[in-house]
Amino acid sequence: MKDGSAKKDQFEATVSMGSDNVDDLRVGGHFTVECYDSLGDIKWEDGFDNLVVNQGLADMNAKYFSGTSYSATWFMGLIDNSPAPTLAAADSMSSHAGWTESANYSGARKQLTFGTPTQADPSVIAASAVSFSITGADTIYGAFVASDSVVGGTSGILFSEGAFSSVRNVVNGDTLNVTYSLSNNAA
Repeated sequence: MKDGSAKKDQFEATVSMGSDNVDDLRVGGHFTVECYDSLGDIKWEDGFDNLVVNQGLADMNAKYFSGTSYSATWFMGLIDNSPAPTLAAADSMSSHAGWTESANYSGARKQLTFGTPTQADPSVIAASAVSFSITGADTIYGAFVASDSVVGGTSGILFSEGAFSSVRNVVNGDTLNVTYSLSNNAA
């Protein structure tokens, strides 16, 4: 006697699409520093990545996506803090409790002149090297990029800040040549 029922196999499949094809824009920069003594001999070289702070990211996004014409002048300053700077995404020119600015160089903060990114590699834009003529003994801990040229000033936009992995000493007569490059593929 047959009961009319039959065994049936059941299969269930799920297909998931991964998100690996989504671009992830990460903005960051790198400082390269060379220190020369008063005779022009190299004393040391170093480099470090920076933190692009919230204020800098907000300014970049607001200007880029606002649809209005925009031009900016950016300046570099030096960080002098003991025993070591503390960098924070919430830092701004008016509030950066974890570091102070070095004033032991001649002139104002140094103006950055950025090149033009290429279509072949649009992810990087570099500025020409700037020179700091050191006017007194100091310990330099890093550098920053801001929209105001006044040494010790608290106005303008703080775009980025970065620190050496160890302290770097300078004396009167030294020259620091610093290059900054900005990349949209920072980790």
